[in-house]
Amino acid sequence: MDEEYDVIVLGTGLTECILSGLLSVEGKKVLHMDRNDYYGGDSASLNLTQLYGKFRQQDAPSDLGRDRDYAVDLIPKFIIASGELTKILVHTDVTRYLEFKQIAGSFVYRDGKISKVPSTEIEAVKSPLMGLFEKRRAKKFFEFLQSWKDEDPTTHQGIDLDKDSMKTVYEKFGLEPGTQDFIGHAMALYLDDDYITKPARPTYERIVLYSSSMARYGKSPYIYPLYGLGELPQSFARLSAIYGGTYMLDKHIDEIITDSDGKFIGVRSGEETVKAKQVIGDPSYFGAGKEADGGKVRVVEDGKVVRAICILKHTIPGTDESDSVQIVIPQNQVNRRNDIYIAMVSSTHKVCAQDVYVAIVSTIVETSTPEQELAPGFQLLGTIHEKFVSVTPLYTPVASGKEDNIFITQSYDATSHFETVVDDVHDVWKRVVGKDLVLKKREVEVEQ
Repeated sequence: MDEEYDVIVLGTGLTECILSGLLSVEGKKVLHMDRNDYYGGDSASLNLTQLYGKFRQQDAPSDLGRDRDYAVDLIPKFIIASGELTKILVHTDVTRYLEFKQIAGSFVYRDGKISKVPSTEIEAVKSPLMGLFEKRRAKKFFEFLQSWKDEDPTTHQGIDLDKDSMKTVYEKFGLEPGTQDFIGHAMALYLDDDYITKPARPTYERIVLYSSSMARYGKSPYIYPLYGLGELPQSFARLSAIYGGTYMLDKHIDEIITDSDGKFIGVRSGEETVKAKQVIGDPSYFGAGKEADGGKVRVVEDGKVVRAICILKHTIPGTDESDSVQIVIPQNQVNRRNDIYIAMVSSTHKVCAQDVYVAIVSTIVETSTPEQELAPGFQLLGTIHEKFVSVTPLYTPVASGKEDNIFITQSYDATSHFETVVDDVHDVWKRVVGKDLVLKKREVEVEQ
């Protein structure tokens, strides 16, 4: 391996694969390595054998159907139809490798039961989430958001989105705490209530994104790739390969080599060393999970996520027999600091056998008994046929990487969508390339 590369990318998680694809398109010479023999890293989709092997070190039972029918996500996230990831998929033309299906419904937990997040005005009028007078107040609130124009003060109703807090906005429209819960957690998709005291603009943008995504397909604002989320990293890997990127799976990384000034110069795998100007990688390649390796990564505050992959033989009760759903359990409905999320998909999405449903319950860990924290989610699922629980620390880089040319991505957080992943892509891109990532449609050569 005497060749020198512009960038070595370590790990084939979605963040790393998007970056290697975009850097290859940009004309960079990219080498992409992963210690695993499959794509996706922490965000992989596993078949039954891999799933039971990972969590139980045993063979899968025969009553769940064929191995090849399964692609179970380790980290469940849905794609917001009008969100940033969708824009990247469209602009890079990666959509030609993927098929998507809509998620059938978005639900929110309130007062002991789940209700559908209204997707049309008719549903909103019928929704049990609000009483009659509250519906009128909420209608005025949403009309205010939809008609807002920065350049037209007559649409502002005396509110400054950059200065006034979301609390001020809610109070102006007289919205009840339950409605604020529903808007902040089921639409703006905040994990906790910290946003309420901050300026309102980010919340305004999130609600508008949710509404425009909902309007795009009706039913719910989410789409999901057939055959699981593991298809996403592979599709960006293909993009990279078209533009000359080199991939090596099942390649153990023994050493990150730096010079006497601590600057990155290469990577060693066994007897082989490969050189490059920069390295990008997920935290597990830089000491995550063992003593801080030179202090490159640290655990973030509120730093662990607990996830339970639950295999069901029925749809989730109270969801109108939906084949796929997202359910948000707002934190103060269950006396917590963070929300609990449930994401369910089924054979319609080519991720499990017929009449089997995969529901993943997740939240940020707050106590010394993480699995028990998911209990409100388990109660909504009904009978659970099989359950696999994991607790994952969340890592973040301690430095920008500009000093040593070592650029580390973030762990996947507890959110139920990919917007934070794309934020990380933009952030790492700017640190590596030195300028903002601008998405523009490119002519992509058709694969022979």
